[in-house]
Amino acid sequence: MGKTTGFLEFKRETEQYQSVKDRVKGYKEFTVKMPEKKLKNQGARCMDCGIPFCHSGCPLGNLIPDFNDAVYRGKWEKAAYILHSTNNFPEFTGRLCPAPCEEACVLGINENPITIENIEKNIVEQAFENGWIKANPPKERTGKTVAIIGSGPAGLATAQQLNRAGHLVTVFERDEKVGGLLRYGIPDFKMEKQVIDRRATVLQEEGIIFKTGVHIGKDVLANELKDDFDAVVLCTGATVRRNLPIKGAELKGVVQAMDFLPQNNRRVDGIKDLGEEIMATDKNVIVIGGGDTGSDCIGTSVRHGATSVTNFEIMGKGTIERPQNQPWPFWPMRLRTSTSHQEGVERNWSISTKEFLGDEDGSLRGVITTEVEWVKENGRFTLHEISGTEKEWKCELALLALGFTGSEPTIAEQLGIDMDARTNIKATADNYATNVKGVFAAGDTRRGQSLIVWAIAEGRQAAHHVDAYLMGSSNLPLKGEGDLPRI
Repeated sequence: MGKTTGFLEFKRETEQYQSVKDRVKGYKEFTVKMPEKKLKNQGARCMDCGIPFCHSGCPLGNLIPDFNDAVYRGKWEKAAYILHSTNNFPEFTGRLCPAPCEEACVLGINENPITIENIEKNIVEQAFENGWIKANPPKERTGKTVAIIGSGPAGLATAQQLNRAGHLVTVFERDEKVGGLLRYGIPDFKMEKQVIDRRATVLQEEGIIFKTGVHIGKDVLANELKDDFDAVVLCTGATVRRNLPIKGAELKGVVQAMDFLPQNNRRVDGIKDLGEEIMATDKNVIVIGGGDTGSDCIGTSVRHGATSVTNFEIMGKGTIERPQNQPWPFWPMRLRTSTSHQEGVERNWSISTKEFLGDEDGSLRGVITTEVEWVKENGRFTLHEISGTEKEWKCELALLALGFTGSEPTIAEQLGIDMDARTNIKATADNYATNVKGVFAAGDTRRGQSLIVWAIAEGRQAAHHVDAYLMGSSNLPLKGEGDLPRI
């Protein structure tokens, strides 16, 4: 490394944000770009550690010390080549990844870790600004055709890798624009959608065909699609929402987060025909679920002008420090505070929702909860309600941010594909192949609800095995293997 004492000389610094007062007025990204000198200093903090555990912490196996060193030396184009050699879309992960690489950083044992995610985002933004990212279509075509169902991060990564191998790739997306949950699940204040559009333009210029507004399994039967292509890759995500089967769940005002957030993203995109509008304006909002989706609901509700926003989490409140039973370099389950949390919310932990209360007209007016505790019994933690802790909360909009249970079964049923007990598409990690010849699966539809960085990694891995299936062998990289130096 170029600055072996950098971690001793410079403290961790992260991006600054616009004030809450200013940023909640709209849906633009609100980060303030860090000066280049400070970014170089952050790159200089990367230690000359013997074993860079950040590699193992990153599902993509990103070559983190290498691009950190390039940033420190001001070699931004080199950093961009290194970063893109393992990550197709660092502009997505640099904004949205929870950065397991930082939790695995060696410096993080007794200091604050390297700001890997922010460095990554700034590298790719420099690359776009300077025109280093441009279409690089394959020089030769194999004549093999591949259909990819779903245009989320797994589908896009699979498509780019297989296109690089020379195959003719068509991506089918049932929504009106590409991006999957990147476009319709992630609020614009976390990632503006032009970030997706500019990358999609590059992919199209490389020769990938996108067919949007085509619902495979409904508009086109899956078995008919399979007959038209040499291989099919399912990247449809885990989109079956988890419900809360309690009294009053049918009331008007009890809404799934993934109805609320996509509608708002379409509203921000200027789409007028949204159906029955779901707005938090002038309402007491309760968000049930303490994960990223719940956080996104909080930030969106604040921007709507909610009267109050309250968050329920059934798990106990985590510690700020790493729990003792989750040692470095493993991912720790500790308390995390998002920018949306900082914008105005009352957070509550160890609380269970028991009943939704309605008015005579069927509209939600309140919620009844009880406090809970987790007790270890026979080696497992069991949930127990605490008697005498029932409470009624005023609420006109309850947003269910409870995650997803698995994949929609229609395509699997039409193709005769096996699903596992969790209703994910059954495809092994050895070759990502399903039980139906020529059909593969990657991303959340295979592994269950997970991270964007895992989706990209899955797409890259699956592409290697699809290429090998089509050609007998593959030169496409697997995890931790650098691709050809191109961006």
